[in-house]
Amino acid sequence: MNVAAWTCAPSGTGAAWSGIDWDRCRHQVRRLQARIVKATQEGRWGKVQALQWLLTHSFCGKALAVKRVTENKGKRTAGVDGILWSTPGAKWQALLSLKRRGYQPLPLRRVYIPKRNGKMRPLGIPTMKDRAMQAVHLLALEPVSETTADRNSYGFRSERSTADAIEQCFKVLARRDSAQWMLEADIRGCFDNISHDWLLANVPTDKAVLRKWLKAGFMEGTILNPTDDGTPQGGIISPTLANLALDGLEELLQKAFHRTSRRGVGGNPKVRLVRYADDFIISGNSKELLECEVRPLVETFLRSRGLELSEEKTKITHIDQGVDFLGQNLRKYRGKLLIKPAANNAKACADKIRETINGNKTAKQETLIRLLNPMIHGWALYHRHVVAKETFQTIDRHVWRALRRWVKRRHPNKSGSWIRRKYFRSLGSRAGVFAAQTDQRSTGGTPTVVTLRSASDVHIQRHLKVKAEANPFDSAWQPYFAARHAAKGRVDTRLVPRYAWISEATPPRHPVPESSVVLPAPSRGLREA
Repeated sequence: MNVAAWTCAPSGTGAAWSGIDWDRCRHQVRRLQARIVKATQEGRWGKVQALQWLLTHSFCGKALAVKRVTENKGKRTAGVDGILWSTPGAKWQALLSLKRRGYQPLPLRRVYIPKRNGKMRPLGIPTMKDRAMQAVHLLALEPVSETTADRNSYGFRSERSTADAIEQCFKVLARRDSAQWMLEADIRGCFDNISHDWLLANVPTDKAVLRKWLKAGFMEGTILNPTDDGTPQGGIISPTLANLALDGLEELLQKAFHRTSRRGVGGNPKVRLVRYADDFIISGNSKELLECEVRPLVETFLRSRGLELSEEKTKITHIDQGVDFLGQNLRKYRGKLLIKPAANNAKACADKIRETINGNKTAKQETLIRLLNPMIHGWALYHRHVVAKETFQTIDRHVWRALRRWVKRRHPNKSGSWIRRKYFRSLGSRAGVFAAQTDQRSTGGTPTVVTLRSASDVHIQRHLKVKAEANPFDSAWQPYFAARHAAKGRVDTRLVPRYAWISEATPPRHPVPESSVVLPAPSRGLREA
């Protein structure tokens, strides 16, 4: 490994980390990933293995892996060893320590987070070194998983999102002659129960290292627990391993139910799969078809991987009754499919906002606004691609009522006009904006004002679904993804030539400042979420 060729500073120091040529590293990794894609498409698995070895042992791959684990949200969360890589010098030494020979992962640190149903979800927190090793092997595994993935799988995949999955649901269900029945499926403890034997036999990666990760165990307090099945939630590579275990289901269904409506064939069963991680729906033209033919086939497929369907969350529903999927409700009204935010999802958002307001009774107005803005705006952005205008207005009414109680509690003896002057402002042609003056000043010396965002301020916009066959690691698809990013106003440095990613055609997106939005007063006649 010629370290000096990739840096602009002496090695062995913190300056060496800061001097890494990141554009050159990304270009080198992308080049190897594109070669892995080509070898996978050609079925040259020996070549795939050789290229993966090159990538996982390269300086560039290791550098990008360390960069990822030290800049993501978990950078301040330590594993069982309590070590964090927080300084440039520590990051540089970590990069040099990533070696396959003699590598032995430490047990995971078990923590629990609450689920929506009140239960606790177990997470396994690897050490920083184990996370970096997983990240560098993921760089070599993702090109293979993307090339062999199901066409309509959208969870934990690069350049795909829940919006793509929902748009595919619309395409499958919207027509008058579309399937009218849906199998809503959920896998019981997917991450915790995947067969280790299946993973070791079928995942195209370094088997020795993969075995060590799977068998590392976890620490709960001071007790070491072995792991005989599953891949831990919390590991960087775990979502990709789960996707690989579930890939092939769509092809299996297509082969089993590939029929046309021509004479003598018996009609098209219209069996279509849309999957996001371990949640998926399968359409069909009858309840009996889904119950007696599709479900047994799915159960057999999952059983070979050590998995099974959740009886509580798996059911067959008619489209006229509606189905909740990924926080959205899919339902036909008099033959017309409408996709809206699910009622329980909107209620959860309103409850969270109300709890935040009630939990900050003595906080400054500015502090409360900065706490609420990410909740309101983030939730609205998630639902902006569906029929959500009415639900946005409902959320705004909940916010307005909660804020009114918050203000009245602080000033029980003050008049309404006094409260309006203190907490609400007129900005331009808009009145009644919940806003606060900050201690910061603009370039002209005028005090800045922070304002509360409104869900209704987010415009409804149809989402353009990613092409099912598009592969972000395939060089042939780089112009396609570059065009998508340009349309969204952002630039992805992975998809353009080295040193040439900044251009007039695709300028980088500037930070969006705090917006000033009007919080509407309650209105009558609108349905509550």
